[in-house]
Amino acid sequence: MTTQPSSFYFPAPRSQKFCSQCATEISYITPPDDNRLRAVCQSCGAVHYQNPRNVVGVLPIFNDKILLCRRAISPRYNKWTLPAGFMELGETTAQGAMRETQEEAGAQIELGPLYTVINVPHAEQVHFFYLAKVLSPELAPGPESLEAGFFSPETIPWDELAFRTVITTLEHYLDDKKNGVFDSPHKKPPVHHYDVPLPMHDF
Repeated sequence: MTTQPSSFYFPAPRSQKFCSQCATEISYITPPDDNRLRAVCQSCGAVHYQNPRNVVGVLPIFNDKILLCRRAISPRYNKWTLPAGFMELGETTAQGAMRETQEEAGAQIELGPLYTVINVPHAEQVHFFYLAKVLSPELAPGPESLEAGFFSPETIPWDELAFRTVITTLEHYLDDKKNGVFDSPHKKPPVHHYDVPLPMHDF
């Protein structure tokens, strides 16, 4: 078997052409007792359900500065983002958020409370961001990041941020900080739960 370079591989499209159970061509129909189109095998009866994917990440803070990573992968290559990625099977949202932070920034963190829950229905995703305290300035970005660094609120590269979920999470954080939400160590910050509407060109 020939080993291909990493650039050869890509996430498979979510829509299926063939049944993974019997290899028969898939039909898109509304099954009996259902209410929407599904990927259905008319040969073996398997219904291949598709559900939203969870993106998990953190808003990491070190000495009032925010940790951002510059993406080394598509989409949004070379744009800045919070450490985040798709949740894996067998892990919790918190575990996934910590793993992504380690993979993308190589940062040691103390995970805080859930901070934003963002519905992105047009991308078939839900994004979860936790607050986190960075324990050391030492960073070791992984292969999915060109670099990682700390930004004061005044130096955040707003025009170079990758995703609207990242932008809105940062906006909520700066507003809450301005309003004194984080001043009391005994009071949990609110969980911001909202939708990102259909964009012109991105999410």
